[in-house]
Amino acid sequence: MTPTRIAVSGPPGSGKTTVSEMVAKRMGFKLILVGQLFRQMAVEKKMDLEAFGSLAEEDETIDRELDDRTVAVARSSEDIVIEGRLVGALLKQSSIDALAVHVDASEDVRSSRIAEREKKPVDEVLMEMRRRERSERKRYLTYYGIDPSDRTIYDLWIDSSSETPEEVADAIVTEAERRYSD
Repeated sequence: MTPTRIAVSGPPGSGKTTVSEMVAKRMGFKLILVGQLFRQMAVEKKMDLEAFGSLAEEDETIDRELDDRTVAVARSSEDIVIEGRLVGALLKQSSIDALAVHVDASEDVRSSRIAEREKKPVDEVLMEMRRRERSERKRYLTYYGIDPSDRTIYDLWIDSSSETPEEVADAIVTEAERRYSD
């Protein structure tokens, strides 16, 4: 059987982490969060997360090292769900077999979710989110030639705006079982 890897990508507030946790639990897979790899790098550099994040905006080698680590973990692992903003496209570009899923939601839904989670005003979150996404899109295009809004990169694109996390997880598990059945 082909190694089973599920790569869940999507913008902040889309529900990708919640859904990834559910899919990993239902399938009995290990969950890898790219954000945790980033935090580990900050610890290794003896920097707090905010300072390390600021440095990453100025120093592209940090993103490249994170991506190299992500690819290495995916390449050496089976039966995993790996979650990260760009992980599906990154694994495809690295010729690593994975079910590449993109979880998305409307800007309004995502900004509301983030505002609730971070206890911030929605309009402030929306401005920050738009600025961050413009910056990330520019970096992804420059570094990798990847446009995160390109649906053709993904095997499954799910809009979580009006779906529950359980419904989104169900769709991913169903597709994974279909794809990886003997």
